[in-house]
Amino acid sequence: MSSYRLGDDVDDFCVKCKRITNHSIVSLLNEEPAKVRCRTCYNDHDWRRCEVPPSKKDLKKMQLFNEVLATAAAPAADPPDPPAEPAAIAAQEEAKPKKGRRARPSV
Repeated sequence: MSSYRLGDDVDDFCVKCKRITNHSIVSLLNEEPAKVRCRTCYNDHDWRRCEVPPSKKDLKKMQLFNEVLATAAAPAADPPDPPAEPAAIAAQEEAKPKKGRRARPSV
C-alpha cells in the first residue's frame, strides 16, 4: 500500500453521513491516517478503514440472544427409546378411536 500524506483523499465510513464517503487525512500516526475529515459534511473522526460499525440495534439483538443462550438449560441427553415391537404397535392402533363419519340420524 502506498504511504499516506496529510490532505490525501481516502474512502472511509462517516458516522454523521452514515455511509462511505471521501475523506481528507487530517493527522497521521505511524504512517497511517489517525483522523480524517469528511468532504461531504466536514465532520472530523477517527479513521475506520472503511469498516461499517454494527448498528446499535444489531448489537442489542446479539446481546439478548447471547443472554437467552446462556440461561437456556442444555437438554438432557436421554438415551433413545428402544423401537417398539410390531405387535405392540398394532395393539395401540386398535385401541385408538377411529375417526370416521357418523351416520345421519333418521327423521
